[in-house]
Amino acid sequence: MAFTGLDYTVLVVYFVAIMAMGFYFWARNRSADDFSAGGRSLPGWLCGLSIFATYLSSISYLALPGKAFVDNWNAFMYSLAIPIAAAIAVRWFLPLYRESGEVSAYSLLERRFGLWARLFASGFYLLFQIARIGVVMYLMALPMAVLFGWDIRLVIACTGVVVTIYSFVGGIVAVIWADAIQAIVLLAGAILALAILLLGMPGGPAEVLSVANENHKFSLGDSSFLVSESTIWVVLAFGLFDNLRNFGIDQSYVQRYIASRSDREAVKSVWVGALLYVPVSALFLFIGSSLYAYYEGHPQDLDEVRRIVAEQKLMQAGVSLDAPDYSTQLTEMSSSLSEGDLGDRVFPHFIAAHLPQGVRGLLIAAVFAAAMSTVSTSLNSSATLVMSDFYRRLFRRDSTDAQNIGVLRLSTIAWGAMGTAMALALVRLTDSTLDVWWTLSGVLGAGIVGLFLLGITVPRLHGAPAITAFAIGGLAIAWMTISQTSVWPAAWETYANPMDKFMTIVVGPCLMIGLGLLFTTIGLTGDQASRKDWSES
Repeated sequence: MAFTGLDYTVLVVYFVAIMAMGFYFWARNRSADDFSAGGRSLPGWLCGLSIFATYLSSISYLALPGKAFVDNWNAFMYSLAIPIAAAIAVRWFLPLYRESGEVSAYSLLERRFGLWARLFASGFYLLFQIARIGVVMYLMALPMAVLFGWDIRLVIACTGVVVTIYSFVGGIVAVIWADAIQAIVLLAGAILALAILLLGMPGGPAEVLSVANENHKFSLGDSSFLVSESTIWVVLAFGLFDNLRNFGIDQSYVQRYIASRSDREAVKSVWVGALLYVPVSALFLFIGSSLYAYYEGHPQDLDEVRRIVAEQKLMQAGVSLDAPDYSTQLTEMSSSLSEGDLGDRVFPHFIAAHLPQGVRGLLIAAVFAAAMSTVSTSLNSSATLVMSDFYRRLFRRDSTDAQNIGVLRLSTIAWGAMGTAMALALVRLTDSTLDVWWTLSGVLGAGIVGLFLLGITVPRLHGAPAITAFAIGGLAIAWMTISQTSVWPAAWETYANPMDKFMTIVVGPCLMIGLGLLFTTIGLTGDQASRKDWSES
């Protein structure tokens, strides 16, 4: 699958344009507030496009079509929960951030519960971002390396350097403008790919609809009320709480609320990002259903995808192409793959094998755009927390603006380097290791969501009772997660979590809230000295 000169030109022009944008905004970063909050002067539509681009990472760009290809539209229930979560964020969370004047989302936790809560949330957010950057870049680079023969380490390193540079020099304004442009590239690429896919079918769109419908590719999934499986209700509940984490408490989203020039523009940013993702997620799921119909009529192409996935798995396992039994291992690995193993690779394969010159370069640029928008946001939000929650809060309360900017820039480089190093480390690891990490990331997210919801829903709870409710909820989250992994002893299988893994972020916060209500009912509300309201400074 040759990547032509025209394709390379499109890709290089895209990278150069993004780099140039960072340097263009260099002069606008005259203060730490400019670097982390854009001078609080940006329009809501721009911040909303940035939220959307951040939301749609390279994982989503490849995984949503893969999900519909392998299974159905069950994942769309997650998207349908977004407007509900956005409404809750606009009603309760956004006003708190706008009124506080703080650039850190987690300074509110200190006001409500104490310094421990702020450091817990910030610390785990920073650790999560290192892994998130690594996973996003790795899963973006892996199919590109196998499809086009590129050195995966070079792909990761180049992407990491470019994103770190324009985040370093341009601050959040460059990140947000780059995100907005990348959002357009993402949409244009997806629409163009779908059009070519539909027109390439002998029977056109009608054939796609017929084949996909016959194989239940448009189904939303099981509608029962079981909590042990990923039914539509379990995915909807998961989507509600996970999107509360995104729109309600994620530092990268909160910075866009703060960067908006007014409360009205901040609200607009939420709704632009939320309402844009819902139809776009449907678009990607429809691409997946269309790919299923296409590959059903082209079994030889599916065999090629199977070979590519087998090569990727052997690469991850450290098997060299020069190994004497490589061909045998490749054949065995290929024959052992299930359809579920192929899902995330069908879209990049279609891009590489069936799109014309130039268009292929645009679509690959879109895959890079999905990764870069997520990574740049992670870098800027991480640098902001290092400066506000650790440097200024713990070490230099009276730091100068020049010192703050220095910390922001150094932190951007540090998190860029650590995230890139994480991606390079993942090259030799297996998919199961990645799955474990994503499971653990759900644990961290559930804890922070629970802490915020506890603060809002049980305002009388403070001090030791609040810590107790949070700790018990955290232990429940840890049990629900760990008991569904290989770490859990087989002899303890009876005591394993019987619910679907998506329920962890639902049950954990609900347990914290329930315990908080119980404690206040019996009079355990905490000592007077620790009682603070969200609005207190």
